[in-house]
Amino acid sequence: MASEFGAVSHLLPPSYKSMVASWIEEDTPSFDYGGFVVGEAPGEAKLLGKSAGIVAGVPFFDEVFRQLDCSVEWHVREGEAFEPVKHCATVRGPVRKILLGERVALNTLARCSGIATQSNRLLRLLRHAGYKNVLAGTRKTTPGFRLVEKYGMLVGGCDPHRHDLSTMTMLKDNHVWSSGSISTAVRAAKAAGGFSIKVEVECQSEAEADEAIEAGADVVMLDNFTPEGIRIAARNLKTRWGFGGQRSPLIEVSGGLTEGNVEPYVSEDIDIISTSSIHQGVKHVDFSLKIVH
Repeated sequence: MASEFGAVSHLLPPSYKSMVASWIEEDTPSFDYGGFVVGEAPGEAKLLGKSAGIVAGVPFFDEVFRQLDCSVEWHVREGEAFEPVKHCATVRGPVRKILLGERVALNTLARCSGIATQSNRLLRLLRHAGYKNVLAGTRKTTPGFRLVEKYGMLVGGCDPHRHDLSTMTMLKDNHVWSSGSISTAVRAAKAAGGFSIKVEVECQSEAEADEAIEAGADVVMLDNFTPEGIRIAARNLKTRWGFGGQRSPLIEVSGGLTEGNVEPYVSEDIDIISTSSIHQGVKHVDFSLKIVH
């Protein structure tokens, strides 16, 4: 998905290229026996989309083949939905190197596209239900593959949420229990992070949310509430703390939300709905790469 401000790919850090290099190195740590069989003759291969979905992960796919001296010509745009079987791209270069990058490129594209597809699916469901605010992922991502998974959420139209422990301070039950109270935890987090780091607090009740806001929390997460309980709590908190005022918090809702149960949680008082269901355990989009002969 391209926003009014530019392509999502413009967000990627330069380090993604070294990450791609490490994937290639992992897949061929010594001799490329299969590549020896096919040799260096020039050739081309068709990237075929074999199951319906949204294309995401183009920069990673391109970088795999760029590092292997191949070129990629895309016939669909990133963020575009397609129906199978779709000729999505053409890869050109030495046949050995096309096959050297094949599995790494396909695995990354399939995973990223699956996340974008599921993210967009749930977002469209919520928009249809009247929800106008933010749908976000979580930090429950695959170690070493977070950048790709967060990228897929963005292409699907969702907010990736915090990227790591350094991005935003989220105080969960273990932080609160270990520090003694919500107020103590928030004050410590504010002192450590300063003005530039937002503080979010996971709350199990309205009373806990009030304590967090009073202490200076920027976001309160209402966790594992019932749909009715969420609507009541969010309305009460917004009423008590004001809309858009200096101390008005963002209200986030989370806790086991999926496309099967999320609609009853829709409320104009909820600023953020977060769920790992848009990226954790989602079905991959099926792609294959076929040498033209």
